[in-house]
Amino acid sequence: MTWALKRQMLYVLILIILAGGLGLLFFFSYFTKPPTCFDGKLNGKEDGIDCGGSCKLACYFKVDEISILWARAFLVVPGRYNAVAYIENHNGSAAVEKIKYRFRFADKDNIYIGKREGETFIPPGGKFAIFEPAIGVGNSVPVYTTFEFSEVPRWSQVPQEKIRELKVAVSDINLQNEQATPILLATIKNNSLFRIPAVNVIAILYGSDGNALSASRTYLKELRSEEEKIVTFTWPEPFSEEAMVKEIIPMFDIFGAKLE
Repeated sequence: MTWALKRQMLYVLILIILAGGLGLLFFFSYFTKPPTCFDGKLNGKEDGIDCGGSCKLACYFKVDEISILWARAFLVVPGRYNAVAYIENHNGSAAVEKIKYRFRFADKDNIYIGKREGETFIPPGGKFAIFEPAIGVGNSVPVYTTFEFSEVPRWSQVPQEKIRELKVAVSDINLQNEQATPILLATIKNNSLFRIPAVNVIAILYGSDGNALSASRTYLKELRSEEEKIVTFTWPEPFSEEAMVKEIIPMFDIFGAKLE
């Protein structure tokens, strides 16, 4: 074997080794990537593909459907109504950051007279309310109200520690001037170390039969850690009967609450 042939064979061997090394590098970099929650694979500590376990998203097969308990439209002044949907989330540690919804209204003959659409969040675990104000239906009267979420919920896991610590208390509920222009007062306190932005506070009043009489809403720009605020709800006209139970529901996006 000549020296020139030996040199050529050496070059070929070097090229083979380099190609093999690059191939092994590609193989290991592709097939041994650390698992993530965005790789489209079931790996790591996931319960499903990119969900559950250490991932933010909750797996659809591990969450229960939401229960819509009731939906009503309440007369405010002639031609104007407030609508409320009363809902229960059975998932104690799962919430939805953003979801679209739709109210539909029909008259006594079940003829469609209008709708109202919006966007909200779903808090973890428990009953909550969605409120839409000042709905105009002309001369019609909305006897039947239906509510639905108009898209599939995208559930996210919420740390149990945050749920336990993030508590908002309601106290000193006081309804005044019920026979003329009712005013409802209450104290809202943030009993946590979190700053809560954009708190919608919904009031629902119930008659002696347990059915809702009316509802209203007010808004707090924020509720800082350990902060206490008085909220006020007003109605332009008296209720059809005496309000026996007053329920006040603070609504806030748990994902927007941050430690101060």
